[in-house]
Amino acid sequence: MIAVNKENFNDEVLQSDKPVIVDFWGPSCQPCLKLMPDVEQLSESYGEQVKIVKLNSVENRRVCIDRRVMGLPAFLVFKNGEEVNRISGGDITKDDIENLIKENL
Repeated sequence: MIAVNKENFNDEVLQSDKPVIVDFWGPSCQPCLKLMPDVEQLSESYGEQVKIVKLNSVENRRVCIDRRVMGLPAFLVFKNGEEVNRISGGDITKDDIENLIKENL
């Protein structure tokens, strides 16, 4: 799983030739940390069809503000450089993320 930041967000996410799901997480966000192994497993399972990347919100506040991410965890889906879907909130499950992937393939 690739870690994105303000320097490579454009190249890795907006310029990608396949759908990208960005996992906005934070080091003090317990739901984020709990989901991380599941997200990494989904990244391995769906890696050929969709790119899943993670963005540390603490280190990349400007990206969060620009993308209007107000709460964590948040998963934003990008296709052809545009955001097409998102889910957020502390009650997100692995199934929710997998459904988001399937809906946006």
